[in-house]
Amino acid sequence: MSDLEPSPDESGVEPVRKERERDDRTGRSAAAARIAQQATWVDLQVRRAMERGEFDDLPGQGKPIEDLGVEHDPDWWVKKLVERENIALLPPAIALRKEDAELHDRLDDITAESEVRRELDDFNRRVVETRRQLQGGPPVVTPTRDVDAEVSAWRERRTARIEAQRAALAANRPVPRKQPWWNRRRNR
Repeated sequence: MSDLEPSPDESGVEPVRKERERDDRTGRSAAAARIAQQATWVDLQVRRAMERGEFDDLPGQGKPIEDLGVEHDPDWWVKKLVERENIALLPPAIALRKEDAELHDRLDDITAESEVRRELDDFNRRVVETRRQLQGGPPVVTPTRDVDAEVSAWRERRTARIEAQRAALAANRPVPRKQPWWNRRRNR
């Protein structure tokens, strides 16, 4: 018999099997015993940390918990996320007005005409869908955009921006770069 194999005790039953039988008789499984032992270990660690003073002077000590009021709100985490991340939750009509005001800037960031057309079509679709919904709230007064007129205005703004960049580059012609020291000898 090798050292790795369990040796049978005097009754000829392996110790592991005997322990399983004992656990089955008492109605307590080995997993439940491990959980109870772990809980005892955790309690011991917390008690030792308290004796060392590791929980003294924690922020909020002696102050009430503000999150739990008389009624528990199941959406407390959403409200905290909105507050922490500074997220604006607007009604659809107001969100469309805000998006309408920022549409030119967003279109100017796009470089392809097909993308501009897709963005405008999506905006118009959302305006029409929001008008059809009767959920209450402020009325939808945001107009749809004429795609062809907006694309031509986008082209004009883009052309003007490119021309301004070219003029700025022409006015500030860069000074020719000095050759690196390893190339100076070759060109003489």
